[in-house]
Order: sequence, then structure tokens, then C-alpha cells
Amino acid sequence: MDRNVITATILIALIIVVWMTFLTPDRPVEVPPDAGREDNRFLPDDDTIQPPKELQVPGSVPEIVEGDSTILGTQDGVIREITVENDLYTAVFSTRGGTLLSFKLKEYKKFEEDSHVEMIDSTKEGALSMVFTTPGNRIYDTRSFVFETDYSASRMVLRDDPQDLKFTTVIGEGTLTFRYTFEPGTYEIKLSIEQENAETFIALHGYELQWNGGLPFTEGNHELETQHSGAFVRTGGEVEKLVLTSDSYLEGSYRGDIDWVAVKNKYFIAAIIPDVPTRGSDLIGERQLEIEDPLLRLDFVASILVPLDLNGPGKFRIYVGPMEMNRIDRYDLGLYDTVDFGWDFFETVTRPLAKYFFIPIFALLGGWLPNYGLVIIIFSILIKVLLYPLTKKSFKSMARMKELQPRMEAIKEKYANDPQKQQQATMKMYKETGVNPLGGCLPMFLQYPIIIALWQFLPQSIALRQQGFLWATDLSAPDIIMNLPFTIPMYGNFVAGFTLLMGLSMAVQMQFTPTSGSAVQAKIFMYVMPVFISVIFNKFASGLSLYYLCYNVLTAIQQKLIASQQKAESAAEPDETENNSRRKGVGKRTRHTKSARAKGRPASRKGW
Repeated sequence: MDRNVITATILIALIIVVWMTFLTPDRPVEVPPDAGREDNRFLPDDDTIQPPKELQVPGSVPEIVEGDSTILGTQDGVIREITVENDLYTAVFSTRGGTLLSFKLKEYKKFEEDSHVEMIDSTKEGALSMVFTTPGNRIYDTRSFVFETDYSASRMVLRDDPQDLKFTTVIGEGTLTFRYTFEPGTYEIKLSIEQENAETFIALHGYELQWNGGLPFTEGNHELETQHSGAFVRTGGEVEKLVLTSDSYLEGSYRGDIDWVAVKNKYFIAAIIPDVPTRGSDLIGERQLEIEDPLLRLDFVASILVPLDLNGPGKFRIYVGPMEMNRIDRYDLGLYDTVDFGWDFFETVTRPLAKYFFIPIFALLGGWLPNYGLVIIIFSILIKVLLYPLTKKSFKSMARMKELQPRMEAIKEKYANDPQKQQQATMKMYKETGVNPLGGCLPMFLQYPIIIALWQFLPQSIALRQQGFLWATDLSAPDIIMNLPFTIPMYGNFVAGFTLLMGLSMAVQMQFTPTSGSAVQAKIFMYVMPVFISVIFNKFASGLSLYYLCYNVLTAIQQKLIASQQKAESAAEPDETENNSRRKGVGKRTRHTKSARAKGRPASRKGW
């Protein structure tokens, strides 16, 4: 490989290092917990609206036992909890606030635990609430009210048909009703907010529908999961996000029509999608403790501002479930844009690659193959087949560059003191021989966008979450085969198995790559680069290292085959030339011999 290829590779590696440096979370800035905001749960009331006295002081949410209906006594009545279950989730609702207390996903479990993924922050008094201002300028959170329900059982199990669960409370001279609709086979819940005499207890500017609390951590690495957690809103066709990697407190206000608001972690999302006109959104985020602290907790509030409509109910769809693109893309509202694919510059390439290439192929192969490790292997083979014509052309270009090396050295010596003439002579040589000095780089440049896109996609692909292969227990995380008693900068405190094999495969693959230039350059490229790439990849998803391992092995095989073909072609060309020369030489000798004999002279040796 010539100096241009080495320079290009080193520059690309530097880009990766700089990118990783900027993506690494900064040390959080300490901000007082109450800085820049007010508590949005205003329980004091005016003279016309009196929630039950025992609820004016917030209480803790009781521990919910799955499959049981907990009855909580109060001074003037009881608070009931109702379990709603379909084939995908088990949810718990409470008449205290008519809100959602628990939402467990049946098909997903926490990292290295047997418990199901929980989508509700247990430190809150419910995930959903309606916040409104009265005509007397008092602010209320519906989690402070007791609702009644006409559903008498403690459990609702969905079979084939949708079912409703209704909560109603009297507020002053009006009534407020939350009507939830559940269906089998979906993570979506429909919510209808119905009011009677709403103008007597809600100011005309409307109310806020809020999601309270962040989604609990589900993976083993809280620091990494924090990078993919946040509150989001889509307005004007653009997704705005609020993440807490460098700041401990953030807030944002957005005015205009809102497509949705959402709170997500690495693999799961809770989104509120309005089916009514909206007038804005507010996002609030607060991080408690340092990112490195195992007790780290993220708290978010995502709200939609809804104008009061006296002619009909407010209708919403609530999606609480996994970041499966085939599910959330049905809304056609860009919910998958909450997945981070890097800087805007790279995202223009990485997001389309992931959305329209990786995900469909992985879904197709995943339906045929029993293991996602095999899916990654087959995927790497497909990439090599697609790039084979370019790989072959690249390999031939590098081989020809190696052949031109003596001429290049001669030009450098001839024009050692005149760089301009040296460049002109070199370009003339390239033009005469038809060699493209960058021809060997093309497959490499095409490969790097794929690698970068896979780097962002694989750790966030829920299809690979907790999918094992060989010794790797999770292809979306590093496959640790040995823990180190110390930490190496950039590398970490462990050894990843597939990354180690990937580095070795890269060193082997380079043995089959034609090299030009000095021996020092060749050794740097052959030994230093595999070590450098191995250090960078050690903390990446094991699925990415597995892909690159297979890619290197296949590249070495292809290069070996192409080299054999070139050797056979080169051996055939001289033979053909020699045969032609021999045939010409024999003809001359025959004519010369005849001529000599005709003149009576012996045949000259020169005729041979």
C-alpha cells in the first residue's frame, strides 16, 4: 500500500478518535436541584375546589405485587389498583389520580436479571397526569385527586376485543374523566380526556398532559445508557432532545403544534401522541448523583400543552414499549429519530444506512437464522460480495503501484530539488500507465461509513439486545473474556474476545495486501494499525467486532484468490510472448539457412 493509502487510513482513524472524544460525556456540572424551576405539583387549592384532605400531602406509591390488587385505606374511602394485562404487557392503574403506576414488558427482562423490564419510575406517584390552572389561577395535578371507576374487578385480561377502563372525579361544578382503551397485540393505549362544565374548573388556555419520570435503567452499564436516555419532542418536523450527559438540570419550552413528546432510555420509549390540536411542549430533566455513581437516577417530565376544547374530548395515543422500528414506524411521525446516530454530518449517512439497509436485512435474516451471530456473519459475506468488484480493482491497483515504485524512486531522485516537476513527472507516469493512485482506497472509504453506521446501530439495536453468540452473552455490548486489575487509557479494564480476534485477523489480512514504500512504512501499517484499531474497538459492541473479524477473514481470502489469478495471468503472458518470439525466430533461421545453402556457405549462428 502506498503512502497515500497509509495517510488516508491514519486520517480516518484520527477522525474516529476525535469523534469518540467528543462523544464521551463530560464531567457533569453541579447545579442545585431547585435551580431554574418550580415544583409543578401545586396542591394548595382555591375556595371552590377541594381535593380530599388526606391527599393534599403526597404519599408514597405502594409496592405493587404482580397479579394482586392492593387496597389502600384512607380517611374517607379506599384507593383501588386495577391490573390490565394483554399478551405483551402487565399494567397497573390506580384510582388515586386515575394514573399508571406500573407497566411491565413480558417479552423483555432486565440485564442479567429474571425480572421483567419496568417502564414506570416507582419514585413517582404515577406516570401520567393532567395539570391545569383554574379560573381562580390555582394549579392542580390530577394525581392529587381520587377517581372512581365503574370497573368492579381487580384484573382486566384482554383476549380478542378492545376494552375500556374509565376513571371519573368531580371537580367543583364539573367532572373529569380519563377513559383508557386497551387492545391485544399492541403496546399502544388510547386515552380520551372528557370534561363536563370544564370552563368552571379549567382556564380557557387549556391544560398539560404529562409523562412524569424517566424510564428506569434496564442495562448493566448506567453510564452508557445515560448517553441514550432523554426527553424528546417533535415539532415543525424536527426532533428536539434533552439529555443529561454533561448537565445535571435542563429544561426547554417549545411553542406551536406538537407531533409527540417522549421519554426513552437505550432500548425502550414512552411516547404521547396527540390526536388534537396542541400549542406547545415543555421538557424538564434532572440528573441525581454523578454519572459514574451506581445509584445514578434520571428524572424527566415531558408535557403537551393542549387548548381547552368545550366541544369534544382530548384524544391521545400512548406508546409504551420497545424501540422496534417496525412497530413505532407505523405512526409515521419520526419516533425512531430519537435514536442517536452521531453528529449531524455523519448522521446523514449513518441513519439512512441503518433505517433502510441494516434493519430490513437484519430482520429478514433474523427470520431465517436461529442466531444473530450468524446473521452478522452472513451480513458480512453480503457486504463482501457487493464490494468484490471494487476490491478486485483496488487490489490490482495496489499491485501496479508496487510495480511502479522503482520509477517513482527514480523520479524523486531526478527532481529531488524541484517538487513541482517531481509532481508533474509522477502524474505523467500515472497517466501513461493508466494507474489511479487512489484506486486502492475506494473499498476502504466505502467500508468506513458502513463501520461507523454499524458502530452506532448495533449497540442500540433491540434485536441484538441480550442475544448471545459463542462466548458473547450480548452482541450489543462488549464480550468480556478477561478483567484487568488496572485501566488502560482508551482501552479500558477488560479484554474483549472478538476485538482481540479482529485485531489478529487484521494483521493476518495485511500479509496478503500489496505494499509499497519503505519497509518502515509497511511495518507501521502492518503492526501498529491492528493494535490501534483493537484499542478503539475494545469498548464497542461485540457484534461490531464480530462483523469486522469476518470482514477481515473474507478480505484475506479474496486477496489470496485475486493474487493467484494475477500470478497465473502474469505467467501466461510471457509464455505467449516467448512462443511468438520462438515462432518468429524459427522462421528467420529457416530463411537464413536456405539462403546460405543457396550460396554454398554454412549457416551463420547469428541466424539463431
